[in-house]
Amino acid sequence: MSAPLLTRKVPAVQAFAAEWERINLLGHLLAQQRQGEKIAEDTLTRLRCLQMEVDEARSEPGYALATTFASVEWDVLFCAVAPEAEPRLGWTFQQLQGGSPYPSPALLQELLAMDASEATELHAALAPGGALRRCGFIRVDDTDFYKPIQPVPGLAARLLGCALPAPPPPGATLVNLPASWEDLVLTPACHIMVDEFLFWIRYRRIVEEQWGGQTSSGPVALFSGPSGTGKTFTAAVLANEQGWPLYRIDLSQVVNKYIGETEKNLARIFEAAEGQEAILFFDEADALFGKRSQVQDAHDRYANLEIGYLLQRIETHHGPCILATNIRENLDTAFARRFQMVIEFPRPDAHLRAELWRRLLPPRAPRASDVDPVFLGRAVNLTGGQIRNAALHSAYLAAGAGAEITLPRIARAVWRELCKEDREVSRTDLGELCRFIREDLC
Repeated sequence: MSAPLLTRKVPAVQAFAAEWERINLLGHLLAQQRQGEKIAEDTLTRLRCLQMEVDEARSEPGYALATTFASVEWDVLFCAVAPEAEPRLGWTFQQLQGGSPYPSPALLQELLAMDASEATELHAALAPGGALRRCGFIRVDDTDFYKPIQPVPGLAARLLGCALPAPPPPGATLVNLPASWEDLVLTPACHIMVDEFLFWIRYRRIVEEQWGGQTSSGPVALFSGPSGTGKTFTAAVLANEQGWPLYRIDLSQVVNKYIGETEKNLARIFEAAEGQEAILFFDEADALFGKRSQVQDAHDRYANLEIGYLLQRIETHHGPCILATNIRENLDTAFARRFQMVIEFPRPDAHLRAELWRRLLPPRAPRASDVDPVFLGRAVNLTGGQIRNAALHSAYLAAGAGAEITLPRIARAVWRELCKEDREVSRTDLGELCRFIREDLC
């Protein structure tokens, strides 16, 4: 996942000077030891002083990425980041082990002078269930103790407080919606559940690290409801509340008819999102995550493998994922067990429709005195997306005529919106607005 929530600004670069000096000194001592040279007492004294200094700094809350680690985990983190933060240390590692400038587990064990029991702690720190990998900070080859430990892209910049925005994952689009919590117009029950999902995102560090709660993936939520009921908008609100990017996954670029390609595309998405503070939004998720079919031929078996792979990646991805669907019944029940929240977005009732009309009609546009949001909310059963489009369309009609927004113009805009639906539309669908539209426009 993305790193745990930052509780305060990342420390200045100078705050880690003792970390880099200690690593540099450890490398110098290891080189001397390999050559059989005697270690000077003042060098050992300096090392002890540096050790006390870094131990004290690491105990401070919010020291690095606002995270709390065990001593060996701190050592792994700073040694992995060192070649990018202090390039001279990369050259030191390269001279000590050859090949990569990033340290291998074998080099770390030697560098930190670990005995057998301490080496067990190192293995635990590098394991998939260890905090460093759960937080998405490092990448490790579990099969080779001599392969380098690498930080995820951008981690060094984040650690030093100069991170640049990461590019979107492949097949994803950055969603920029200036949506705030106050802009949400939802039923009370839906609003409460969205609030609860935000708790899963915002307070994960407290529950898992401070309170000892069981480590979980995600969190993952299913947003279900008709098109235009606010699923994407709500996802944008959650991302903006955290100050994180929202990436909409374009499923047309993910699904591939050739065997193995869909898994590769999914792997690229999750790998690119690893270590980022971001929300992944899978729109129209039922197109990819539908009911697993009965196995009748090789294509069915392969489709089930794709679903199984996706389940595995969602379970191991430590970052918020939102799956949106217009038809909840199309989703396999096996997915439901993996959601922290399942939130239904119903069509708005008359009261919510009135509130949407009130907010979405341009506030400074000239408006006829009989344009009443309460009347409009009662007149036609529209979704929030339809109301947004109709409100803007009526404003453009008014601007084009050099006049004000009137009920006839709103009726025409609503009619245009209803005609987009894949069904027969009649004047009666306009409800109480039908008397305001000219027959030649229908």
